[in-house]
Amino acid sequence: MNRVRPGGRVQPARPGDPAQVGPYRIVGRLGSGGMGTVHAGLDRTGLRVAVKIVHPAHAEDPEFRARFRREVQLSARVQGPCLIPMLAADPEADTPWLATAYTPGPTLDQHLTAHGPLSGSSLHAFASGTAQALADIHAAGIVHRDVKPQNVILTPAGPRMLDFGIAHSVDGTSVTRTGVMTGTPGWISPEHYRTGTAGPEGDVFAWGALVAYAGTGRLPFGAGAPDAVAYRVMSEEPDLRGLPDELHELVARAVAKEPSDRPAASDAVGECVALLSAQTTQVVSPGSNPTLISDLVATQWHIPVPDDPAWPRPAARFHRRAVTAAATAVAVAVIGSLAVYAATPDQGSTDLGRKAPASTPTPSGEASGESAPAATATTDPAAPMASRPAADPRTVRVPTDPLVGVPHPAYSRAGDETQPHPDEWRTSTTPGSPEEQDAAQAIRDHMTSMLATKDMDFMRPTVTFNLRAQTLIVTGGPVPQLPDDYQEVFREAGRMAACTALAHRLKDKPTTWPYGRFSIHWKTSDVEAPAIGFGEATDGCFGEIAGQWHGDEAGMATAGFPSSDKAEIRVADAAVKAITARWNADTARTNADPIGPGDGISLGFDPVENAAYVWTDDPNSRFTSRASQSTLAGTVEASLCRSLMEEFHRNRSWNYTRWAVAVYDEYTGTRQFVDSGTCTT
Repeated sequence: MNRVRPGGRVQPARPGDPAQVGPYRIVGRLGSGGMGTVHAGLDRTGLRVAVKIVHPAHAEDPEFRARFRREVQLSARVQGPCLIPMLAADPEADTPWLATAYTPGPTLDQHLTAHGPLSGSSLHAFASGTAQALADIHAAGIVHRDVKPQNVILTPAGPRMLDFGIAHSVDGTSVTRTGVMTGTPGWISPEHYRTGTAGPEGDVFAWGALVAYAGTGRLPFGAGAPDAVAYRVMSEEPDLRGLPDELHELVARAVAKEPSDRPAASDAVGECVALLSAQTTQVVSPGSNPTLISDLVATQWHIPVPDDPAWPRPAARFHRRAVTAAATAVAVAVIGSLAVYAATPDQGSTDLGRKAPASTPTPSGEASGESAPAATATTDPAAPMASRPAADPRTVRVPTDPLVGVPHPAYSRAGDETQPHPDEWRTSTTPGSPEEQDAAQAIRDHMTSMLATKDMDFMRPTVTFNLRAQTLIVTGGPVPQLPDDYQEVFREAGRMAACTALAHRLKDKPTTWPYGRFSIHWKTSDVEAPAIGFGEATDGCFGEIAGQWHGDEAGMATAGFPSSDKAEIRVADAAVKAITARWNADTARTNADPIGPGDGISLGFDPVENAAYVWTDDPNSRFTSRASQSTLAGTVEASLCRSLMEEFHRNRSWNYTRWAVAVYDEYTGTRQFVDSGTCTT
């Protein structure tokens, strides 16, 4: 495939450029114009964005601020697969700004200058995608009013329309200066020239001219002085020579002099999609979901792909076996049903309890084929974990290094800490073999059930495979306006689900299963999904030190998410009361400070590693001494383990058997881990 030189799209930041705008770190410039400067920005997960900052002189103009505020309000109303979405904005800031998704690719006029007109299926895909973009804009009750080649980006997945700088609502509400002509000569409709009218029909006129320009490389009403162009738009026929016959008739109607003679954007979509479908075996009806139409556009889109160098933001590398009590990588894990209970570690394995839906059997391949030692069944909550029945369906082996002792494994990248390359995601494929389909389904089931307990099951994962990279890829998004913490939740859920699924398969089929590496991505557009985490199933899936489980910041952050699970809420309430009562009973004999209702004892659950976390933000610093911290840890272990194990024996879907305690450090302003472990009684 041909590749376009990058052309220096991201330029270095200049003196005086901001280092941070809202939640975005500025790493360079993308361009500038009369309204302001567009900067290249990154959020803390690595999402690439274009941040438009208004010139200070405009920021002082109340009328301009009103127009900018209106632009933000209108942009927030529009969503569609062929549009570049607005992500955030602050029109009230001292220097107003807005951020949109960054999409690599040249504008239409840049592409035509370098490569000439579009042809064949790519031209039909261009017409379909841009018509769909206008249909979505008009469906939101908005008129674009500045459809032109500079406002269409040719991305690797198809055309994308941007810039609502002079848009207004169909109801006529606008803050455009009175008497000022809006739009660009050559792309302004006849009625707009005559009367200033700017409705959806005017956008369709500009769309017709746009398709003609894309297909012929010539401006349909020529170039020259604005007055001369305006005369030709109002009085002469457009130059459509060279446009394919099947598009000629539709484009001619779109650029008709009378607005009533033009098709609606939605009708143009139907006609374009019919033409595009005729060139492929895929059939999409005119009333189809816009996402299906964008998928069809992508399959028939064949233009040179631009070089797109990665911006300087590495993905997080998971090192779960090297977790320390003072973990520095703070990531939000997930409350859910991928459940772990650790019996005594055996030959490099950890026991994993998995809560599968009642109507769905545990996916094949999850168990390693090993059976637990025979034990005598008991219902005594005080009985040791080893006496749990061997037939307990929650017990599944997960090896910490499934390739130990395997001389010639199919997976050959063990220990490779190379960052995922963007092409690994772009060239990954949907599950093909039965084994890949089984692994993908297991991961989707795990993640969906984990996310559901936090009411986050709207984040649906997609699982793909890249055989050349020996990598399984989990992708989420895009979800507009989603807080960063939710992406981190998705990352940790994907990490655990992918790691355990791969570990089982490497253990069962080490000489034939080629995937041992995984990467987690968050989709920001049809063509971009930055890696937000990666790791290996040979590196261990759980936070262990010398074979013993330890809590970490990721798990505690997870526990801070409110649970929607009734059992978790009930157990947490009872456990906090039991911990408080036991502490107060013990400290009454030593004249220590009791724990009161407002002293900040909290409890939450992290089922990614099936642990209950207890933490305190006590401002009275009663837990600063080693003695008091040790007493607190002992109190938590005794009271919490009893609550956890009582529920474990009572509730077949309960899997929490680990615990961790953290206290507030008044000197650092952070929480420090005191102790953690696994309930054994």
